[in-house]
Amino acid sequence: MAARPTWQGHLKLSLVTCPVALYTATSSANTVSFHLINPETNNRIRMVPTDPDAGPVERSDLVKGYEVSKDEYVLFDDEDFDKVKLESTRTISIDEFVDETDIDRLYWNDPFYVVPEKGVGAEAFAVIRDAMKAAGKIAIGCLVLRGRERQIALEVRGKGLVAYSLRAHDEVRDAADYFDDIPTVKPDKDMVEIATRIIGQKEADFDPTQFRDRYDEALKEMVKAKQKGGKGLVEAPEPDDTNVVDLMEALRASLKGSAGSSKAPAKKAAAKKPAAKKKAA
Repeated sequence: MAARPTWQGHLKLSLVTCPVALYTATSSANTVSFHLINPETNNRIRMVPTDPDAGPVERSDLVKGYEVSKDEYVLFDDEDFDKVKLESTRTISIDEFVDETDIDRLYWNDPFYVVPEKGVGAEAFAVIRDAMKAAGKIAIGCLVLRGRERQIALEVRGKGLVAYSLRAHDEVRDAADYFDDIPTVKPDKDMVEIATRIIGQKEADFDPTQFRDRYDEALKEMVKAKQKGGKGLVEAPEPDDTNVVDLMEALRASLKGSAGSSKAPAKKAAAKKPAAKKKAA
């Protein structure tokens, strides 16, 4: 496997354990990225760690510090972090099983592929996987990943498992802080009925292969244009707000437009599956 594992350890269900590796399930390799350039020299800017008294320092010589009071720190080096020995540092212990619908989608985060290490552990992995599939449940466990202990949800996908890191409760903001101030409006039932019909005309099967990051594509086109000496300006008009006065007219026009451009719903292809199940954050 070409990719390097993000985490290596063991998967444990009661007394059954097996060695596994986690691989990041998503990639941003094709996304446009930029460097900081000094326009006067066209030199790339290098971020150099600097001590206000000693000047530039080597990043490898630095340690981490936790501020306990103003300008007072408790220092940690790599050996200190190695001394924190939790079971979840090297083991994903499955603690409980829940229904997928029990987990609010706000808590779902990054996906990882869980793959058994080659050798005798493959059979134990298959036992855990098939038992989870038979139960039809999502497994909940913990692991230490990137310097933090994270709760994770595991689900069966094909011959492997997918682990999703879950956000902690205090990381998710209360929706009431934002939604409570939305004014209470009772919309016209005829308008709602027309909007519902528009939704029906736009109904389709979810196909992630059809999504294109048009902003990223526009940036790439601008890069090509600038290489040729052009500006490569990309413009798109911002839509006008719909006034209450012409809301019904806009809905009726939208319904006619959707009817004229709608296509027959695509038939589901049983053999076609997305590369990774994406949960909304």
